[in-house]
Amino acid sequence: MILADLSHAVMRQRLCGTGLVLKIGPFAFRIISPIPSLHADLAVLYADYPLLSDDQFVDFTVTIASGTGWHRWFHRQAVFCFDGSDIFVPLPQDHAFPLLEWAMNWCISMHAHQYLLLHSAVIERNGCAVIMPAPPGSGKSTLCAGLVHRGWRLLSDELALISLTDASISPLGRPISLKNQSVDVIRNYVPKAVLSKLVRETSKGSVSLLKVPTEHLRRIDEVARPRWVIFPKYVAQSSAQLTPRSKANSMLELGRNSFNYMVLGHTGFNVLSQVIDACDCYDFEYSQLDDAVAVFDALAKQKVRA
Repeated sequence: MILADLSHAVMRQRLCGTGLVLKIGPFAFRIISPIPSLHADLAVLYADYPLLSDDQFVDFTVTIASGTGWHRWFHRQAVFCFDGSDIFVPLPQDHAFPLLEWAMNWCISMHAHQYLLLHSAVIERNGCAVIMPAPPGSGKSTLCAGLVHRGWRLLSDELALISLTDASISPLGRPISLKNQSVDVIRNYVPKAVLSKLVRETSKGSVSLLKVPTEHLRRIDEVARPRWVIFPKYVAQSSAQLTPRSKANSMLELGRNSFNYMVLGHTGFNVLSQVIDACDCYDFEYSQLDDAVAVFDALAKQKVRA
């Protein structure tokens, strides 16, 4: 059973009550919220995700509550609650759905230490994964969204889940977060793209989330092997070009982009070393998505390592 099998009335009833339990990648999330705008975006962007019963194990319970006190009358707010505590500062209530996404990122990055967690996008083709770490404003999510709609499979836009036993990468398969000009870029590049409503004036600017293609979710249990580490950067009017990067420097930068590298200690070092050993490392500049896709497609045609 998937979320789309529920009527909107039943979905709202569960969200306002004991919660709705969804299987999202390897995790089970119980989502609780009375906020109608969150209900509407959840119904669209998570329509194809498995719905679990209330008696199944839940990894995280995420509550996006309405603000209390005078705010409920004048400046309605959304509040992320976890284990009885407010984790972030309250946000305007129309930010509820992006807040849910940020809350799920927080839950995983703070608690899922059965993986080495990297702040990066991950895409896959022919069983081989590209890890793309990058700071905000680098064009990572725009590039990820473009590639996902040109033959690459989405594993994650934000979090690489790397196995501590064999360094394979598990798909998370959550919506891609697009910001500011990227929203219109992807609307034009993928005319049939399904996006959440645009939320303005967040801490990250204007934000909209891109639905994951249904066929990618059907392969959500298929892990991939790390093959490339690519640090992307959007540069206006530049040609699309890869520049080889040293493995030593790439490992240092991946360590800086990890949420739990220091927590895992020696294990984290060993796993990250396995990832770097298995990968070719590059810097990548681009300005046009079609040119970027051509470069990545050429990489995919290279002989896969044994």
